[in-house]
Amino acid sequence: MRIRKGDQVVVLKGKDRGKTGEVIAALPARNKVIVDGVNVAKRHQRPTQAMQQGGIIDKPMPIDVSNVALVDGDKPTRVGYNVGSDGTKTRVSKRTGGEL
Repeated sequence: MRIRKGDQVVVLKGKDRGKTGEVIAALPARNKVIVDGVNVAKRHQRPTQAMQQGGIIDKPMPIDVSNVALVDGDKPTRVGYNVGSDGTKTRVSKRTGGEL
């Protein structure tokens, strides 16, 4: 999976198309990512020791990684890899060729 936690992404498909946000969590086993402010669902939360206040909360839900693209500047881009002479692998933008 070429998208990691902390990346800025834009949504390409679905009800939140065009929205941008930061990746909160990457779930490579399920091929999904959780993006802040995207695909938000209402969940009923029972009061617990950790969370004293119960009620209805907004919870960001996973979105398939194929429906998001990394943002380079302010446009979506695909991600490639460049292997250096010393064996280090870096992510590069396919749009600009710059390092991500």
